[in-house]
Amino acid sequence: MNLSSLPDPSLYEIALQAQAASTPLQISPATFKSVISTTIDLLLEQQIQAVLWVKLPRTEAWYGDIKRYCSSGLSAQPIHVLHYQKEEGIEDLVPEPPQESGIEDGEKGSTLSTPPKPKQDPLINGGGIAGNSLESWLNPQNTLIGSVESGPEIIPIPLTSSSQLRREYFLLVISERFCSLLLGHRPRSMQLTRPDINLGQAAAIAPRSSSTGLAQNSSFEEEVPERKQPLLAIYSFQGPILAQVLQRIRQVMLPEVPDPDVDLLVSDTGIVQDAEGGQIHWNTFQAICAAHQPDPNLLNAIASKQVQHYEELWNRTTLYRRQAEAMEGLQLQNEALASAIRLKDEFLSNVGQELRTPLTNMKTALTLLNSPQLKPAQRQRYMQLLSTECDRQGSLISSLQDLVQLEHAGDNMSMQALHLNDILPGVVSTYQPLAQEKGVMLAYTIPESLPPVSCLSTWVKQIAINLIHNGIKFTPTGGQVWVRAKQQGDYLQLEFRDTGIGIPLPEIPKIFDRFYRVRQVEDYGGAGLGLTIVQQILLRCGGSISVKSKPGEGSTFNVLLPIYKNAGESTGPLL
Repeated sequence: MNLSSLPDPSLYEIALQAQAASTPLQISPATFKSVISTTIDLLLEQQIQAVLWVKLPRTEAWYGDIKRYCSSGLSAQPIHVLHYQKEEGIEDLVPEPPQESGIEDGEKGSTLSTPPKPKQDPLINGGGIAGNSLESWLNPQNTLIGSVESGPEIIPIPLTSSSQLRREYFLLVISERFCSLLLGHRPRSMQLTRPDINLGQAAAIAPRSSSTGLAQNSSFEEEVPERKQPLLAIYSFQGPILAQVLQRIRQVMLPEVPDPDVDLLVSDTGIVQDAEGGQIHWNTFQAICAAHQPDPNLLNAIASKQVQHYEELWNRTTLYRRQAEAMEGLQLQNEALASAIRLKDEFLSNVGQELRTPLTNMKTALTLLNSPQLKPAQRQRYMQLLSTECDRQGSLISSLQDLVQLEHAGDNMSMQALHLNDILPGVVSTYQPLAQEKGVMLAYTIPESLPPVSCLSTWVKQIAINLIHNGIKFTPTGGQVWVRAKQQGDYLQLEFRDTGIGIPLPEIPKIFDRFYRVRQVEDYGGAGLGLTIVQQILLRCGGSISVKSKPGEGSTFNVLLPIYKNAGESTGPLL
């Protein structure tokens, strides 16, 4: 592709043809901005007086480094700021509220600017040229707001509306000691991510404007996609390339700009004036660029600064990431605490309700017992009600005490080696009278060869008491309740099976909730905490519990208890 044949070449195409590189340079707007900062840092550190030609997204964030150079006092020459004039139907700027630059103005020699906050920089965060107008950050004297009063003059240079520079940004530095060009071009294609295309192809894939220079929706703001786009970039220190770019800039200036053949001169030590009062011909700039030979020491310095910049940026990013992770951890802790407080409130509310119910029933029974017309049979019924409600109250208080003890036990309890044959037969014998009274067969099978489990004796008893009691309570006359034990890998399985009324499938996930009772026609009493206590015990000793049930056929509760092992071989909690 012959770029010179294009009717209106962009600066990128001009530099591309002169450079003849084989590998495209594709960078993010954030990287482009960081290289600007590095270039200004070099000028300040090396005390280089230079003429600057600038075209950047028109927000204060992007011009912070230019203001910093102005404030240093090194730049006695004007700063040339290229921009587009507003024309009917063409808005070069999208007005936005003032934005903070995120850059410490006047910090001489700084190697790292404060990163801009998200959404403050539309180009970096996915937008296009947006922000305040050029006049909003230039005062009436054409100096940058925030720069020193004696700073250089800012010369706004309007460009022709048909120019291809509309999609380009650059910083051109001209001095006899150091010349450089940082040029970024945003192609009209949505993304450029293929690493195998060469620079000529990269330029070719960007659609050209119409013959008038303004295709439909060609203004930059109208084409900006919502997602962030990379820039095709050139970073050059080669004088001939800079000279051609400067010549192209001259061609796209509006004719009403003051005579572009007149400007200021750069000398050996910086900026000097000629015999006619400080003005020389425009071609002198191009001559300086064309004759420029890059100083290896300055190239090493700018490369070192850029590496240092990325290192500091990496360290800062790492710090921000750690802070974000810590913040996320704190947020999770806060949510956990809020959830715990909510559960405590619900628990206290349920406790109050459970305590109130038996008290209300007892108060009613006592009131009725005072009636002089009360018959003996009624008196006996009310006395039985008082006894039942007292038992219910006592069961609730005992269960609450058990839960509190479990809460305070923590997760670091020293487990014991326990043989089930030493515990379960005694519990079964205790409940035999209750089972016989109800007409329910209660039996157990515990092989003597089973290894010991890792738990506490009181906890194993509580597990057996709650599950055996539930089995008898919900099994009608003529039913059966069995307790069996067997080894299953690193655990002993305790099976509590009954032929009772069973549990509806939708209610099985809820039976371990505090105060939950299966909704049945008959009220079987109880505090509704037995299964909760069993589950909490097993969580603390590394065990688990599961249930299978079918209404009308009965339920089977399977408890897994970890087998006791010597120190260093202990089994962790079953997840």
